[in-house]
Amino acid sequence: MTQLFVIPDPDLEDQRVITEIHSIRASLADFLRAPKRWNGLLRRTSTARAIQGSNTIEGYTVSEEDAVAAVDDEPPLSADEATWLEILAYRRVLTYVLNVATEPDFVIDEAVIRSMHFMLLDHDLSKMPGRYRTNEIFVRDDKRGINVYEGPDGHIVPDLMRELSASLASTTSDDPLVRGAMAHLNLVMIHPFRDGNGRMARALQTIVLAQDQVVEPTFSSIEEWLGNNTQDYYDVLAATGRGSWNPGNDATLWVKFNLRAHHMQAQTMRRRFDEAETQWRKLDELLADSKLNDRVGAALFDALIGLRVTRPSYVKLTELDERTATRDLVSAAEVGLLDARGERRGRHYVAGEPLRRVQEQIRSGRAPLADPYPTLVGEIRRALP
Repeated sequence: MTQLFVIPDPDLEDQRVITEIHSIRASLADFLRAPKRWNGLLRRTSTARAIQGSNTIEGYTVSEEDAVAAVDDEPPLSADEATWLEILAYRRVLTYVLNVATEPDFVIDEAVIRSMHFMLLDHDLSKMPGRYRTNEIFVRDDKRGINVYEGPDGHIVPDLMRELSASLASTTSDDPLVRGAMAHLNLVMIHPFRDGNGRMARALQTIVLAQDQVVEPTFSSIEEWLGNNTQDYYDVLAATGRGSWNPGNDATLWVKFNLRAHHMQAQTMRRRFDEAETQWRKLDELLADSKLNDRVGAALFDALIGLRVTRPSYVKLTELDERTATRDLVSAAEVGLLDARGERRGRHYVAGEPLRRVQEQIRSGRAPLADPYPTLVGEIRRALP
């Protein structure tokens, strides 16, 4: 008999939502198969947003610019040292996931999970990276000053993790979206480590999705969405866990919550791909009118989506020498496409007025995302203990 949370049977609504998610993901895969100038840029910002989202949930908050800097292996613009160490560690974990999990013979086992945890916390050996906890553990709500969840006894953690690893290594007919959600739930409820359990659970979900190989794992992750909907995430965990380790609890709301997140994130990604077509058409027109080299489009695209552009980031994108990169950015600022801010080491560029007009036009034309479970958040609130 299993000691873990079991997968609830999907109802007709769930089956419809799963079909819609796969349809959107297939359309994203079609986009990626066609060479586009912006695919690499969207891949980069999507990875950054996943890093930012998962760490924000744990209180390690950084700007999108700093998250991009982490992906680019550049120093942060504003993050403090302690936060930056956590961001870089999670970048290592996610880089591992994105580059290894898609291999056809890759298997998720205990060694993989413990190695990922070591990557996450090897900068702080006091947190026992890669080692299971042996004592009791509680999840605390610091705002209310109370413990909201108690994990299972430390002595049964190895057995639970062996069962979880065996379930992940086995072949089943369950949809990968549901398998990933349940892997996330079981790990976060087992809480096998002294620290980093939430980030590990979200990374584990992404690694399960990466094995599906329908669309790149960069565009499959829901970590960005979870980071933007943290309270809903906490609420559904509370409604499912109900204060302590009890794998007999019904996981229906949890699965629906994850399917909703996938649906909304997939819609967001498809909208970004659609908007990129318009954005680059407008950028080409602005570059031609200003007689700037086409390569400057990489900097303009970053500024257009709200990022700060620095010389190191532009050098990284274009592989130019620093002198040419500086000349490009200064030229873009001289014609008003970029606005220069700061001095010397703090010098960076943001969108100029023509780019701000383009983005405002695009935003004003956006249709709202369709919520596949419009009553779900209310159901979760009512189910809270």
